[in-house]
Amino acid sequence: MTTFHALAWVDHQQAQIFQFDAQHVESQKIRPHSRHTKQHGSAVRSEHEFYAEVCDGLAGITEVLVVGPKTGLADFRHYVEKHRPAVGKQIVGWEAHEHATENQLVALARQFFLKYDRMAGTPTPS
Repeated sequence: MTTFHALAWVDHQQAQIFQFDAQHVESQKIRPHSRHTKQHGSAVRSEHEFYAEVCDGLAGITEVLVVGPKTGLADFRHYVEKHRPAVGKQIVGWEAHEHATENQLVALARQFFLKYDRMAGTPTPS
């Protein structure tokens, strides 16, 4: 599916990317690796690998809204700004939001992008 809008739900335990258009929704789940080593602070390395996979999942998507709990959102935002600034250009919004159902998240994203596209003067595809 070719889409230009997506919502990424990110916390420390998992991420889910929803790509959508007016009629369709595709979802991709990303979970952190549970590898632990004694070297190089494995918790940090594992978190960086997880966030890298999330960024890779956003490849080719023009506009992304990122939502999640405050701490997970802040950590992911810091990672993007420091390690993946190109992905940061794709992200058009950051919103702290407690976990919701998949349907609620997609509805939230559709509402966000309807307003975002109107403000940007972009016609919304129907």
